[in-house]
Amino acid sequence: MKVEKTTFALFFGNRGFFPASVMAEARKELTDVLTKLGHKILLLDEKATRYGAVGTVQEGKIYAEFLRKNRGKFGGVILSLPNFGDETAAVEALKDAGVPIFIQAYPDEFDKMAPAFRRDSFCGKFSIMDVFCQYGIPFTALKPHTVHPKSPTFAENIDCFDRICRVVNGMRKMILGAIGARVTAFKTVRIDELALQKKGITMETFDLLYVYYRMQNLKTSDKKVVTKAKFFSSYADWKGVPKKAFENILKLSVVIDDMIEEYGLDAIAIRCWEEMQKILGISPCVILSELNNRGIPAACEVDVGNAVTMFALNKASGKPATCLDWNNNYGEEENKCILFHCGPVPADMMTCKGKITDHFILANSVGKGCGYGCSSGRIKPGPFTFGSMMTLDGELEFYLGKGKCTDDPIPDDFFGCGGVAEIENLQDVLQTIGYKGHRHHTSLTSGYVLSPVKEAFERYLGYKVLMV
Repeated sequence: MKVEKTTFALFFGNRGFFPASVMAEARKELTDVLTKLGHKILLLDEKATRYGAVGTVQEGKIYAEFLRKNRGKFGGVILSLPNFGDETAAVEALKDAGVPIFIQAYPDEFDKMAPAFRRDSFCGKFSIMDVFCQYGIPFTALKPHTVHPKSPTFAENIDCFDRICRVVNGMRKMILGAIGARVTAFKTVRIDELALQKKGITMETFDLLYVYYRMQNLKTSDKKVVTKAKFFSSYADWKGVPKKAFENILKLSVVIDDMIEEYGLDAIAIRCWEEMQKILGISPCVILSELNNRGIPAACEVDVGNAVTMFALNKASGKPATCLDWNNNYGEEENKCILFHCGPVPADMMTCKGKITDHFILANSVGKGCGYGCSSGRIKPGPFTFGSMMTLDGELEFYLGKGKCTDDPIPDDFFGCGGVAEIENLQDVLQTIGYKGHRHHTSLTSGYVLSPVKEAFERYLGYKVLMV
């Protein structure tokens, strides 16, 4: 997966009686540091205002016009305070920024506290935060209260803010494809499409008949199908998979790829049983695995809520996400359980290449040999962030938590792709999730990205978040 870091617009707050040298120095320092961290920047011309900073309402208007002209070119604003800054000017400049704002204040140096050198940014940051709250302008302030751009802590802050921006900007324009109707038995994944739209998430729906029709118009000799065959042959172990099943998987994958491109889909949720097994003789699990590995979240069982959650986790971590069942207890271990699904886990999250098998669970109802496409294996050990989403009374309600996958063994005859998860106070977590009416699925991504996701959801997107 390629992660595109956020482009930042830089804002420098100024209080007119402070020396100009702090502004010139800050412009150079922040430009150099952010560029080294891999970020592109937008910088107001130094001659546009006094020192290229904002210290009056009129200068705030100039900066606001600068942002307006560059709308769409930046995903966040870094509000830097080389000195105290002017809060009213900052409001004028940033009240319509429309993107996350990170407030960074320079620290004073203990041997430079005379009036000619003192910054007072420590105090100025409080004033900016206070007045932003009065005007209802959302912002992010990270610890410590003051931080120098050249410090390692600042780099950590920027990394966190970058993740916040990626989540916020992604969610505000997300387009999700629901392929197939919800399986009748799975009322657990019911969703309110209008609630999603109110938050900027557009849901496009497609009938499975449309998908099958497009598959029928493909030949195994078509270039896209041949290319897909070469790729999938190395993506997983297909030993024992019938030729017809392999070909249908290739065609379905091509059709889904084409739909993603044609409709600009950022994620999908698909009806994966029992029609696919009865009509096509396949399960689409390995297709979802590959999409997830590419960074296109793909949830099974038309679980739109978890497709949305996977998208957010993916944006925050820059790594693949997956959707799993809360599936089994792990012996008598109260803080451990087995997370599992039939095979949508991305290759990057698995310990080794997946083995493509029949769907041994659905075989009980559709017959043996009708469900090839499950990617069986085990989930890599390591830390993870998890969550899920449901709609309730027109609102988007998420839970978020963190845990780790262990290297504890799972029996060899355990079907599908699973891993042992260890989560602190797991029994309380399960009680909380259950009593709130959340799904039997949960979404995972590698690493701990809980803080930026929570900040993005609550401060900028207006979602309800339950920490578990």
